[in-house]
Parts: sequence; C-alpha cells; structure tokens
Amino acid sequence: MAKTLYKVTFLNAGKVYELYARQVASGALWGFTEVSELVFDVHEGVVVDPTEERLRDEFGNTRVLHLPMQSIMRIEEVERKAQSAIRDATTGEKVVTPFPLPAKPR
Repeated sequence: MAKTLYKVTFLNAGKVYELYARQVASGALWGFTEVSELVFDVHEGVVVDPTEERLRDEFGNTRVLHLPMQSIMRIEEVERKAQSAIRDATTGEKVVTPFPLPAKPR
C-alpha cells in the first residue's frame, strides 16, 4: 500500500511554495502546522530541474517544517508527485533562477 502524499502550498517572503510531503499534522506549537518527510525528485540523469534543486538546497536537511497556519494556502492529498514550484505571489509566474549568460563584450 502506497503511503499518503500531500501537496502543501504556502506563502513565504512574497513567493508561493509548492512542496510534497508524506506527513502533515497539527503542530505541538499553537498556530503551526507540522510538515515532515518532504519528498524531492531523485534524478539520476543529466537533466536537472533548477526549481527542484533550489527547494532541495533550502529544505533538504529539514526534519520537520513548522508553518504558521495563516501562511498555508492549501493542503491537498494527491495520488502522485508532480513538479514542485516556487511562484511569485502577485503574478503567479514561476520563479526560476536564469542560467547565467556570458557578459556582453564592450
């Protein structure tokens, strides 16, 4: 039997984060929701998703994420993991760190 998977959407520093986790519960800290067992894609190949890498860098070593209830926009129980995302809160567009390009010669 497959373990339950949750998609957690929350607001942080003007950006909307979409993460996947195996555990979501009311926290021991009043007003906080505990999100644990975060799920990230494991890529063995050459193609790497920069957003997934950024999320893994930021939350990869996190055992339990304590989110204030007012920052949580939605928690969904889902069948399978889709692409995690970081979006701008005002426009809804994905925030992607652009690939560095060489500077223009002067």
